[in-house]
Amino acid sequence: MDKWIISQDETMPLYQKIMLLTEEKIKSGELVPGTRLPSERKLAEALNVNRSTVIRAMEELTAQGVLIRKKGSGTYVNPDKWGLQTKPLINWGTSLTNESLKRKSAYEQAAEKLRDKKPGEILDLSKGVLPSDLLPELQSPRLSWKELVQQEKEQTPRNTGIYSLRESVQAYLSKTYQMTVPLDEIMITSGTQNALFLISQGLLKPGDAVGIEAPSYFYSLRLFQAAGLRIIPISMDAEGMTIKALQEASITYPLKMVFLNPIFQNPTGLVMSPKRKAEILDYCLLKRIPIVEDDAYGGLTFDSSVDNSPLKKLDKQQQVIYLGTLSKFAGHHLRIGWMIGPPAILKELADIRLQTDSELSFLPQFMADHFLRTEMDVHQEKITNELRKRARNMEKWLRAEFKDDIDFHPAKGGFHLYCRFPNKTKAEVDEILMELLEKKIIVSEGQKFGDQQNGFRLSFVNFRKKLFSESILSVSL
Repeated sequence: MDKWIISQDETMPLYQKIMLLTEEKIKSGELVPGTRLPSERKLAEALNVNRSTVIRAMEELTAQGVLIRKKGSGTYVNPDKWGLQTKPLINWGTSLTNESLKRKSAYEQAAEKLRDKKPGEILDLSKGVLPSDLLPELQSPRLSWKELVQQEKEQTPRNTGIYSLRESVQAYLSKTYQMTVPLDEIMITSGTQNALFLISQGLLKPGDAVGIEAPSYFYSLRLFQAAGLRIIPISMDAEGMTIKALQEASITYPLKMVFLNPIFQNPTGLVMSPKRKAEILDYCLLKRIPIVEDDAYGGLTFDSSVDNSPLKKLDKQQQVIYLGTLSKFAGHHLRIGWMIGPPAILKELADIRLQTDSELSFLPQFMADHFLRTEMDVHQEKITNELRKRARNMEKWLRAEFKDDIDFHPAKGGFHLYCRFPNKTKAEVDEILMELLEKKIIVSEGQKFGDQQNGFRLSFVNFRKKLFSESILSVSL
């Protein structure tokens, strides 16, 4: 057993010293996610304290989500995305590679091997990336290098992005959502993850608790862990994040921020109801909890009756930072997005970007501006129509393949469909996913998104009929 030496600070209660020591071992990487702690008896002997003191410390850390206790098995560092590591996991003396593998399920490891061996033969429905056949026919303006440099000089780029692109984003939001946004509230980013990184660095600090929908793709991002943030799962129903769960979380933890993906939520595809949007805004305003809204898919609506208006549109108190992206329309190679928020906050985050030497280059902004002005309208309609077809084909296949055993809500927009087998055990669901893998079909397990109820995500954006052989597909599309 490694050395456990508590602080000599006599002003701190013993149980808090044990809590502090445990968290320090997690932060340093000595205890990685999933590690089993020594027994309470052994810890009490090593620390020369009463066992009841150790039990209290472990119970406090369990209540905070730092540890989990398994009946008959022991106490473990929470393997989920709680992100206590504020330092890299550089404990080279232990097998970091093995620990990394432990955090990957048997399914994920098998899927990776399949991708490596037969990349051209698989149907990868785990990837939410726009395929090449849905990329726009983007033509660059005919400009010489000298003319391009002159364009850059005339734009006089600001830290928040070039003026013409911010104008184009402003016009796009007005046309798509009838949302009026002043130019000084728009900042250009290198995409959603870049925006989340800036927020985590500029507006949060290690140890801060942030509320996130459960399930959510946010759980698959390592940047929250890297920033040392505590992720607090908040449950959802058919209308989105529930107020009851949000209230309970904010009482238990001092939430510093709430992250939402309310329109065609990833992975579930759910759309937050207008009533729920208003309730969340009201509650977070009352508790002074800022909101970050990720709206990657709102412009990809299959049904005009769906209310795809952002939460930000209802924001009258500057309590929401809104994130948008072009990657779902123009592909992930054009890494351009936008952040909408109070000008003072944007200025602070833009300064952080400069300090980290990650200033936006002119060329991708120039191309994004050209795309929004000349091709976005036609391409948005084209891609939405094609995604609708792919979603319906996937739903048809799932019903033919699994009959009434499978449960899902028909897609109303976005890229993803979320499925469950409500009457099957986890072992049975794992077996089904492995059978799909044998047919060279890869999906995303729900646990990747913080779901503990055997769900899985399929990205219909990559569901193309020509990729199926008769041996894979048992129904005619």
